[in-house]
Amino acid sequence: MMFKRISELESELAEVEARLSDSAVQSDPNSLAELGRRFKQLNEIITVGRRLNNETEDLEEAKLMLTEVTEGSERVELNSMIDELSNAVAASEDKLRVLMLPQDPNDNRNVIVEIRGTAGGEEANLFARDLFHMYQAFGKRQGWKVEKMSGSSSPLGGFTEVCLLIAGEGAWTRMKHEAGPHRVQRIPVTESQGRVHTSAATVAVLPEASEIDVKIDESDLQIDVFRSSGPGGQSVNTTDSAVRILHLPTGLVVSMQDEKSQIQNKQKALRVLRARLLKAEQERTAAEQSQMRRGQIGSGDRSEKIRTYNVKENRVTDHRIGLTLYKLDRVLTGELDEISDALVYAEQEELLRAN
Repeated sequence: MMFKRISELESELAEVEARLSDSAVQSDPNSLAELGRRFKQLNEIITVGRRLNNETEDLEEAKLMLTEVTEGSERVELNSMIDELSNAVAASEDKLRVLMLPQDPNDNRNVIVEIRGTAGGEEANLFARDLFHMYQAFGKRQGWKVEKMSGSSSPLGGFTEVCLLIAGEGAWTRMKHEAGPHRVQRIPVTESQGRVHTSAATVAVLPEASEIDVKIDESDLQIDVFRSSGPGGQSVNTTDSAVRILHLPTGLVVSMQDEKSQIQNKQKALRVLRARLLKAEQERTAAEQSQMRRGQIGSGDRSEKIRTYNVKENRVTDHRIGLTLYKLDRVLTGELDEISDALVYAEQEELLRAN
């Protein structure tokens, strides 16, 4: 059955390759990018499938040869070869199953990440800043482009909320697992008694939507402009460049003030609005298919969390997969790879069980 499916995908690969050379496709950047991604995906599947086919044939041949050899060093060598080939076949089968899993429709999208300090006052805002820097550094390690889109600073230099755009291969695949409440346990800078406090920040991860994905009617928007403000509300601009957009049908509100240009702030706000609308539509569809799951953010309460960061013990624990590492200092500087790899693997295992 698996090899039959590989044969079908080989035919699709030939079709994709032919379309890539079509002048109409080459003049359309979106179609070219989409077909290029599909070509890469199919090529990887077929490469592993062909390798598996060769390994399977070699294994069968080795087993047949073993029936003709009854003793001596040749039999020992054949048994060793059979063991190696059996392991190779198993590894290729596992990899092929993962490659052939249903694709997340957002896998090739850029990601918009929104971080907000919640429970814990100013300490929560400082923690939101730490998460922001952690994702910036993690993105750099992955070779992604990370751009801060907006941020509201708190009096001590934290963020009440901050929004960033992450672009690059695999950004959604990895960053989607960061969505949810994060909890930190440490001594706040404002604590004079040296007591450990628990604070929280929430992370929302949204797939960026294009104008094709989400069409927004200008008549559905209420757009207000105002002067940008910094910590404590002081004005940081002398012109009304900040933009607040209300999407009347849904009540969603997006504000942007980081750019000096009103036009740039409006463009950024619309990108975030499209992402939120796309996410809402995807969740609505999932609910209709009886696959509704809890929202990413939850209440933001200290007791509800996906991950805990304990500074005193230099410990980070991801509660969803029961993973604990004693290198929080390195994780906060962007070394999220071990946690991210484990979360991706856990998702693949769950999908394999479901399929």
